[in-house]
Amino acid sequence: MTAKAVIPREQAERDVDEAIEYYLNENAPEAALGFIDALEQAYRQIGSHPDAGSSRYAGELNLPSLRFWRLKKYPHLIFYVERRTHIDVWRVLHGVRDIPAWMQDPDLI
Repeated sequence: MTAKAVIPREQAERDVDEAIEYYLNENAPEAALGFIDALEQAYRQIGSHPDAGSSRYAGELNLPSLRFWRLKKYPHLIFYVERRTHIDVWRVLHGVRDIPAWMQDPDLI
């Protein structure tokens, strides 16, 4: 099976930029680089196996196709929807946030 392209939305890209900025502001450039590596690895995984992500929040948010994938060694979750031609990444959020509140964005649907 051919992997699908993983395409982050603008908000997901902002989420990633904020996480990297946080690690850099904490004087942890190694953590920032590790975060980028973990994110790239996760994108490869969900591109190859989109059904592997958890659908835990799908019912709560009334978004039946929503899935998430947890980054290795980092507390961030990638929220995405599989499309016919690609993986649509909506958000990359820290796992301790109020996920339903952060996902309530009318531009996502």
